[in-house]
Amino acid sequence: MTPRENLPDEIRGIGFSVHIARLHGVSRNRLRSVDLEAPFFGVRAPAGTVPTFDDIVDPHERQRRARARRAHVYAPRLHNGHFFSHQTAASIWGAPLPLEFTDDDQIAAYSDLHLHVSAAGHTPFPRASGIVGHRTLSSLTEITVHDGLRVTSPAATWASLGGLPLFDVVAIGDHMCRVWRSGRGRPAPGRAPLSTRADLRTMLEAGRRRGAARLRDALELVREDSWSPRETRVRCILLAGGLPEPELNVDIHDERGRFLGCVDMVYREARVVIEYLGMLHGEQWAADVERLERLRAAGWVVIEVTSPLLRRPEELVRRVSAALGA
Repeated sequence: MTPRENLPDEIRGIGFSVHIARLHGVSRNRLRSVDLEAPFFGVRAPAGTVPTFDDIVDPHERQRRARARRAHVYAPRLHNGHFFSHQTAASIWGAPLPLEFTDDDQIAAYSDLHLHVSAAGHTPFPRASGIVGHRTLSSLTEITVHDGLRVTSPAATWASLGGLPLFDVVAIGDHMCRVWRSGRGRPAPGRAPLSTRADLRTMLEAGRRRGAARLRDALELVREDSWSPRETRVRCILLAGGLPEPELNVDIHDERGRFLGCVDMVYREARVVIEYLGMLHGEQWAADVERLERLRAAGWVVIEVTSPLLRRPEELVRRVSAALGA
């Protein structure tokens, strides 16, 4: 058997352009070898390297990482005038998105997730299998480079997603504008936020937008201290139910100044704490149980919000309203 020709170092990676490979002298037969696969037209990748992300419990995070990985695979074929946008850009920036499903109602896996690619001005329209193409005006977007990928800025990405449900648009804005404050147990204190509410407003007002009314409503709800999309949803449900806005991610101390814990939401005067309990396991679950018990022992009312309760917004509002004595 003839030994398989080694690929040039210049094109090795998780994906490479067929055109560039040919310029480096790689034969057409070599590009058809069984050790390579074609995830997109004009792109080759090492066979058998598609990640499953099975070690990630949260399906939202699995899809986010899958989109970002597919963007890296497709990037060598990206036209000079093209850039990642919309849901793909949101995933590149680490922002939360609603789950995507297949036509048979299964959670979309790696190869099911389409990439969103935009062209500005008169650049040729993006056309390829697995790609959702968009055209925009240069005045309506901002392009930067993040993680080695040409992508819309955080503010421009947010402003392109007005077609999503309101809570999701707010959650993406919260992610982009999060201020990484100092405090006990807080991650990455001092990290610069990806964007600001002023940046979001500037991009929103740059011109006509799909879902402009929803974007305007969402902007009024975006905050700098929300740490997760589930927290965002809880907060928005409470506000929509006519309740006052809680403080977000606050450090609580007892009367002697001892730290009791950082809580998702709090009504200080009523001494009511609201905690969203996600998919907790092992040590994290045990730590949260102890933290909430310390708060209760110190006289705080703690309302635990689970995924089933989040699907019953009227009940959530009723419980918080009762705790506040409303």
